[in-house]
Amino acid sequence: MADEQKPETYTTLGGTADAVYEEKRSLFIGHASPARTEDEANDFIRRMKKQYADATHNVSAYYIKDGIYARYSDDGEPQGTSGMPVLDVIRKSGVNDAVIVVTRYFGGTLLGAGGLVRAYSHTAKLAMEAAGIVTYQKYTTLTLTCSYSDYGRYQAELPKFGAVLDGTDFSDRVTLSFAVRGTVFPALRDRIREMSGGRDEPDVTGERYDYR
Repeated sequence: MADEQKPETYTTLGGTADAVYEEKRSLFIGHASPARTEDEANDFIRRMKKQYADATHNVSAYYIKDGIYARYSDDGEPQGTSGMPVLDVIRKSGVNDAVIVVTRYFGGTLLGAGGLVRAYSHTAKLAMEAAGIVTYQKYTTLTLTCSYSDYGRYQAELPKFGAVLDGTDFSDRVTLSFAVRGTVFPALRDRIREMSGGRDEPDVTGERYDYR
């Protein structure tokens, strides 16, 4: 079976952030963070629960690897009023590999099922906005070994293709390590072949997501 192709873009949270929302004297604190694995998500949830151990509830949800791993916890709130709405916020945002914990300090006034859904959903959205949503592009990582005389020409040419230079190794020859958008790679490869008269060609070393 052929390897599954990675999508050209990858959208996730830009960082970890908090947001606060108050509804009828109940204080809701949203905590959002990227999480590439279930272990990372569960570790974040444990840390938030420990930090806010005095809270009435610490509701949580995570969505990882396009929903292959998707879990939520109401943490004592009525079923369907908290954890699932938080998970739905992540799903509908288009964000992948994310975890959210919404901490609640009860203010003495019952919000009802609809009020809870709205409060938890709104706090989750605020936390995600605070963390920032970032879309990464798929890049092909490459190395190119060349002579010192060709090095300067390639160094000037690579930026024209949007290449991201990762490093340069100088020995008897020069080896450039860089990355370009996967869709740009064929044109870059052809240009290097043209410039070198077929002597040089970049070697593919892998793929990664990068934000440029």
